[in-house]
Amino acid sequence: MIVDCHTHLWADAHQLGKGAEAMLLRAGVRGDCCAGPAEHRQAAVGVDRTLVFAYRCAATGGNVPNDYVADYVASSDGKMLAVAAADPADGPTRPIEALLVRREFAGVVVDPAGGDFHPTDSRIMPLYEAAAALGKCVFFQHGADWAGAGRMAHARPVLLEDIAAELPTLTIVIASMGFPWVTECLALLARRPRVFADVAALVRRPWQAYHALVLAHQFNVTDKILFGSDFPFSTAAAAIEGLYRLQEVTQGTNLPTVPRETLRSIIERRALTALGLGGDQEPAPAPAEQAEEETYWPLR
Repeated sequence: MIVDCHTHLWADAHQLGKGAEAMLLRAGVRGDCCAGPAEHRQAAVGVDRTLVFAYRCAATGGNVPNDYVADYVASSDGKMLAVAAADPADGPTRPIEALLVRREFAGVVVDPAGGDFHPTDSRIMPLYEAAAALGKCVFFQHGADWAGAGRMAHARPVLLEDIAAELPTLTIVIASMGFPWVTECLALLARRPRVFADVAALVRRPWQAYHALVLAHQFNVTDKILFGSDFPFSTAAAAIEGLYRLQEVTQGTNLPTVPRETLRSIIERRALTALGLGGDQEPAPAPAEQAEEETYWPLR
């Protein structure tokens, strides 16, 4: 079972808002890269389940609509789940809370650093409470690549401990192991049972991924680490290969390593069960005639 816990979808890179082109270039992706349904579907070949993120950052005008992602997910024969995006600057969170009731939504993603708000902002806390009550997850977009008009300090993993303490049943997922505050993230994973992290943006940076996963292994928290390709910045296949080749950076040295079985456990983790979402069973195959007809995924 392979669950890709971190992928993106957009019809046009301009949906990412101001500064998107520079951010994409830093991440090694062309500004005109295709990250629509057809490309996403191709990149997910070989993956059993995929979480697909919407995106909202009012400060930069970034907006990949929740309905756009939900429509795509609804056409996936049960292989994908949507993650709604929210920004407290948009006002009351009740519309997002209503989305979380729907089966196709695994949770909600927020971007405190990009949106320039504290993770415990009183405007967004009701959304966390609703997610906890519904058994859905809150994903924190903490990668350093994403454009934003806000402050990086709002992305510090330690700020999430107040949320984890106040809402102990809420499942929290920290993107990219909290980079650049990886050690802080790992300490939080060790302290709080319902806090997890994904490898997302780290998988295309071998030294950073190696350093982060060695620390996770030494902290004994690799069971809290989830696989994420960070599509379109990487495909699932490339991310998996990158993780298995992680030890190449230590060849010819006395540096510590991460056991291959540990890497395999991250890649093959039944993440939906770990996150309390269920659904790690193999999806029922689509009828042959239907599979033949669906040769592309229309933009909706």
